[in-house]
Amino acid sequence: MSAIRAVIFDMDGCLVDSEPMSLQTLADLMAAEGLDTTIDELRRKFLGVSIQSIVSHIAESLDRDDLPHFAQDFEARLLARYPAELRVIPGIPALLDDLAARGVAVAIATGSSIHRLGVTLQVAGLADRFGDRIFSADQVKRGKPAPDLFLLASDRLGVPREACAVMEDSPHGIVGARAAGMRAVGFTGGSHLAGMQADHARRLTDAGATVVLPDMDGMLDALLDRQPTDR
Repeated sequence: MSAIRAVIFDMDGCLVDSEPMSLQTLADLMAAEGLDTTIDELRRKFLGVSIQSIVSHIAESLDRDDLPHFAQDFEARLLARYPAELRVIPGIPALLDDLAARGVAVAIATGSSIHRLGVTLQVAGLADRFGDRIFSADQVKRGKPAPDLFLLASDRLGVPREACAVMEDSPHGIVGARAAGMRAVGFTGGSHLAGMQADHARRLTDAGATVVLPDMDGMLDALLDRQPTDR
């Protein structure tokens, strides 16, 4: 196996603890459209899925051709909460420091829109960590679980896919990373997975994650495949 030269991060639930806000905002907007659901159901169906795919699913459920303002309303409501509520996942700054010290490139591959991606990184104070190495589902024809977004990141980084590792909290992301031929490491430390870490870890393993960790302890070794992590 090639030495890992780049790590590609999912954003929501991996770099920033944003998923609880995202899931609740989505549930509220769906309820306004007449679709009552639960946070658990949304987490199971849509974690890691682009908002465009979610809107298509909702429109189909409502037997409508389109929901022209849903995605914009969702993003506006969500981003309005960020300045007061968004937090960086504990241990991420130190992990990024460790990767930089070893000359490992970092990038983001997210189902979020380009606009949301930019705002999130600015509010979280992570924009300078990634520069222009940020990639959104807006830039590819097929979002996760297709491999397209990860392959775009690999191509733009100039790093072969087999030399890339991915950190993901969603089964869709793990499937996409493996389909792209990349090492896939699962993460269950986001607060949206509180109380269900073990069950979600099994879902990530079933999706193809090589290792699944509940926090950043051992994450550097897991991503760089330096030695098996016994957790």
